[in-house]
Amino acid sequence: MKTHLALLAAATMMAACTENAPVESAQGLSGPRVATAALRTPANASVGTATATEVPGGVRIALSVNALPAGPHGAHVHTTGRCDAPDFTTAGGHWNPTGHQHGSKNPAGPHAGDMPNLLVGTDGVGVIEFTLPGGTFDGLFDEDGSAFVVHANADDLMTDPSGNSGGRIACGVFNEA
Repeated sequence: MKTHLALLAAATMMAACTENAPVESAQGLSGPRVATAALRTPANASVGTATATEVPGGVRIALSVNALPAGPHGAHVHTTGRCDAPDFTTAGGHWNPTGHQHGSKNPAGPHAGDMPNLLVGTDGVGVIEFTLPGGTFDGLFDEDGSAFVVHANADDLMTDPSGNSGGRIACGVFNEA
């Protein structure tokens, strides 16, 4: 009985010690890498968040917005981690480390940062999740970082370089958590 109680106590202590320990992946790293971009309008109003998570074979983007105009909007990872108002052009072009043309419907595309359109409801809310195949956190966090941009219009998913998606209405710089 004493041996059983001693084993139970040892198991309980081991569980307590490992309960808050990070889970290690096969490569010995703690969990997937995660980064967030707080999206703001040119007037500096907060309108949502883009969250990037490292997944096998790519980067998963979870986008949640509010207080944006209803309808479809182009939504893309951009190549530079800057979001200077009023037009957010400092975010650069679409993230495109492979040199492809824009759009999933373009035979020479897509860019690594191209996503499907974000559909915003009449309540101003929109949510989308999409995996960017082949994307990496090393690419997101190169020497000048990266940003997430929501455009004014729908992306035609074909026309190079930006799918005729119009001006940039929200932008956020990715920061690793």
